[in-house]
Amino acid sequence: MEQFQLERIVEPLLSWYNANARILPWREEPTAYRVWVSEIMLQQTRVEAVKPYYERFMKSLPDVRALAMAEEETLLKLWEGLGYYNRVRNLNKAAVQIMEKYNGVIPDTYEELCDLPGIGSYTAGAVASIAYQRCVPAVDGNVLRVISRIRLDERDILLASVKKSVEQDLKQIMPADRPGDFNQALMELGATVCIPNGEPKCGECPWYSFCMAREQGCMTEYPKKTQKKARSIEYKTILVLQDEQKTALQKRPAKGLLAGMYEFPWMEGIQDEDSVLEHLKTLGIQVIHIKKLEESKHIFSHKEWHMTGYAIRVDELERSGDKSGLLFVEREETQERYAIPAAYAAYTKYLDIKLGSEKFR
Repeated sequence: MEQFQLERIVEPLLSWYNANARILPWREEPTAYRVWVSEIMLQQTRVEAVKPYYERFMKSLPDVRALAMAEEETLLKLWEGLGYYNRVRNLNKAAVQIMEKYNGVIPDTYEELCDLPGIGSYTAGAVASIAYQRCVPAVDGNVLRVISRIRLDERDILLASVKKSVEQDLKQIMPADRPGDFNQALMELGATVCIPNGEPKCGECPWYSFCMAREQGCMTEYPKKTQKKARSIEYKTILVLQDEQKTALQKRPAKGLLAGMYEFPWMEGIQDEDSVLEHLKTLGIQVIHIKKLEESKHIFSHKEWHMTGYAIRVDELERSGDKSGLLFVEREETQERYAIPAAYAAYTKYLDIKLGSEKFR
């Protein structure tokens, strides 16, 4: 990595931010609570997707006390479709801790924020700098990308030591009068100009005249990162079991992927119609009609689900399914009360309900 005077980035970056900052709901009133919730939602999720969730969440749970008292079912339903559901569980745990330890006031120091469940160095830096004007960096993938490009940093950004080093470098140049704006400007630049996929919009960048990657025409070669392991693939057959009024659901385990959420019953592997009918017979479920549904795929960070499905009409679920251990719910209840992961979106449409982000369209 060539020597680069990092302090050069500050003034043009803030001038650019003054003119180009997006109007976002959490920026209108940047209290610690609002910043915290927005930053947790924005992890692994696009800004436009987060906006309606954020506004609904704030309306339902407007402060730390309300969040601390919320039931898990409520939290999962508010989060339905955002994915990475442990984020909202940790929000709740942290809120309980804030009520017990800090009398409901979110702490203003980086160290205390880092001690709360679900808050790492980035989120702590964001809350401390934006809400409390502390000179603490908030370094995420966007920031690592723009800094690696501007100074041709060859180091692997997935290494914790590299992130720590960038945090230390940025802390030395943070403007004491605008630390929150500085952090947000870096994030904004990475999200809207120095973008991760495709060609960055160098003509719009405040660092155009001195970005080393642009000078050498190698912007897309940075940042450097190790290749991720290939995702594992799981095959599933989804059973959309219904009578005239009710649908069969089951609750996922309390730990692990999509913990505590509701799903359709399913069978391992891609099963044919005869195998499905035989399986339902062992559960005491008498089938009136069965129809093959389309195939679907859902990608998680570490695995893929490859699914096929069957729409199955039965006479009366509650009578016939005593051996199944399933939960039988009214269709309207499914939409209002039971959080179903977006992974099943291809099959929830057969219930005439909408999940997660579909509700906001």
